[in-house]
Order: sequence, then structure tokens, then C-alpha cells
Amino acid sequence: MKILVIQSRMGIGDMVIFLPFIEAISKKFSTKVSILVKKNSKASEFLSENRYIDEILYLHRDKNKNSRHNGFLGTVNLIKDIKQKNFDKIFIFNSSLRFSLIAKLAGAKKIYQYPLLRKKGQHIIKTAQIFLKKHLDVDVNSNPQIELNRKVIDDAKIKYDINNKNINMLLGIGGSGPNKRIPAEIYIKFLNFCNKNFNCKIFLATGKNDEEQKILNQIIDPNNNFSYVRLDDLSIKEILPIIKCCNISVCNDTSFSHFSAALGVQTIVLMADTSTLYGSYSPQMHPITPEWDQNFQKSLAKERISPDKIFIKFSEILTKLNS
Repeated sequence: MKILVIQSRMGIGDMVIFLPFIEAISKKFSTKVSILVKKNSKASEFLSENRYIDEILYLHRDKNKNSRHNGFLGTVNLIKDIKQKNFDKIFIFNSSLRFSLIAKLAGAKKIYQYPLLRKKGQHIIKTAQIFLKKHLDVDVNSNPQIELNRKVIDDAKIKYDINNKNINMLLGIGGSGPNKRIPAEIYIKFLNFCNKNFNCKIFLATGKNDEEQKILNQIIDPNNNFSYVRLDDLSIKEILPIIKCCNISVCNDTSFSHFSAALGVQTIVLMADTSTLYGSYSPQMHPITPEWDQNFQKSLAKERISPDKIFIKFSEILTKLNS
């Protein structure tokens, strides 16, 4: 039996969130499944070891009008691309009429899909849970997991000298938008608390965006005297085993928080002006929200994250881990 799962939401976080649902479909039919996802999900970079996924197909739709799946001709191309795979079943995790027609014209024998044209107000997790309960009678918990080869984890420990002498901490300081990037000053205050109480080795994860690099450079200023390893020149595939070796993570609401939690690392997620859902859907996640007052402005939410609260939660988690 050949099964295709269509997950067309944008971004890495959404891709991670849907992993338990892909796993549930695979287990139900005792076969690996193919997935159709957007390229910016970076799926191939962190799902190569996933035992439930057979093939990753990309939806080539972007600002480039000549992209393979853009426009009417792109729809025809997508039908052809799916049809040649001869899928028996297709699961569509959205309410798109377009995907409904594509699946039918691609010749799938059985199509399962969210109710058509009801996208507004859908809860990303609850809607998927109800969907699979209705059609497959399975209950799915929201606890995504990313699998890695044991050897790459051991190699990372050796290469980066990761051992029990230190508290190995991932600091995910990047962010897909300016309002998600917590200021360097807040991280520096938190890290000063850590230095006074623990021997910490910090793995700094961020992108190459100018603003992200500015935050990175403020944190690694020699005057701060932090023990750190910067990860911004590494690929996702190279960073994942490093994260897996960490004791704990502190991250903005960004891809690194999703990776960390899915790798089983206790993850403090600093939520600015985005929904706390993205920092609390996994049992490994611990959201820290801005401190509110009567003059609170949402645009300044990232300035209202308390370093003290981060450190208190950090200490609580480490105490539980060591008990």
C-alpha cells in the first residue's frame, strides 16, 4: 500500500508538530508513508532517520512564477507528479479545494481530508487529532520526536567535548521575525545568573540574518566571559546531534525550540508576541511569557521577558533532572 500525506503549512515548526500524525498513519497501515511538504519546512534536513517516512516530496510554489507547481500549469504538473507515484490513499491536512481536486485527478483510491473550505479558526493540533480520530479511530498525543543515528550523537560528543563536567546548554537566539528575537541584554543577564551558579557550556544557535548576528556578537563579547560554541556556520543536520547532547535548552520561538523539544531535551521557550501554543505543545516545552502591566504594548513584548524568570525555570528543570 502506498500512502501520501499532504502537509502544506509553512515552516519548520509546523513540520515538527505534524510528525505524530504522520507516525500514527504509518502505524495504522503498517507501512511507511510519503509526505508532500513545502521546501521551507526543511524536512529532508531533519527527517532522514525517520522510520515512518519513505519519501519526501516538495511542493514547489513560491514567488518565482516559473516554479513547477505555481499557477494553472503548476497544478497540472503537481497532478502528474502525484499520479506517477500511484498512491492508494492520500491524507490532506488542510481544507483546500485545490488539493481535493488534485488528489482525485491523481487517481488516489481513497482520500481523507479536513472539511472543505473551513480553514478559518482551525487549531493546528486539535483539528488534526479530531481528523485522525474520525477517520482512523486513533488518538494522537502531541509529542513530536526526531530520530538520530546513535553514532552521529557520539561523534558530536567527542568533537565538541560535551561531557558531564558542564551544564551543556543550547541557546537558540535566532528567530524568523524581529518580534521573536529576544534582546541580547536579556540573555546576557540570564547567563550571568547561570555563571554564578553553574559551570555552563553554551551552544549558540542562530542564522546569518544581520539582526541575529548582532545579537550573537553582543553575547559573545569577550567582556561577558562565557564559555560558548557558535553554531551559525553549521547545517541543521550537523546541529541536531549537538542539541541532543545538551542537558537543557533556552530558545526563542524558533526552529531550534521545536528541534530541541523533539529531540527530548527540556526546552524553555521565550514567547514574545506569538501564540503560546508554539511553545507549549510538547511535554518537553516550558514557555516563558512577557510580564504584563497596564501600559503593555504587544510590539514591545520581547523586551518584557524576565531574565530572573528564565533562570528560576532553568534551575527548577535542572533540579528535577538531577533528582
